Amino acid sequence: MVYLSRNIIRKSTNMNTTFLAKDTHIRENSKEYILKRLGEIEDFFHGDTLFEIEVGEDKKGFFRVEVNVREPNKLYRAEETSESVEGSIDMVIDKLRVQIVREKDRRRDLHDRGARSIKKKIVLDEAARF
Repeated sequence: MVYLSRNIIRKSTNMNTTFLAKDTHIRENSKEYILKRLGEIEDFFHGDTLFEIEVGEDKKGFFRVEVNVREPNKLYRAEETSESVEGSIDMVIDKLRVQIVREKDRRRDLHDRGARSIKKKIVLDEAARF
């Protein structure tokens, strides 16, 4: 088991990443590709966010990539297995993007519903329609 930790400064934000390699060695170009793809979803987060990337290879030669994105009060997780590290990370990023967008939409909808509820309780005129 090999632990690699790296702090990347990108777009004036601090992207904390931790790599864990199980039964394999992660090539430098694969690390750069993973960091590039993680940069695409980094824009969804602000503040202290930790990206944990675990890469493993099974006996058949397939690569398993697992990514955990930890915010102070939320965890996003996705894993995928394919013939290459790059293929696995592409599918993982797509799964994470779906989870993140769903959560952001849910938060926005709850905020809007609360605002509508408060607006209905404030009665300016009995003839007013909402």
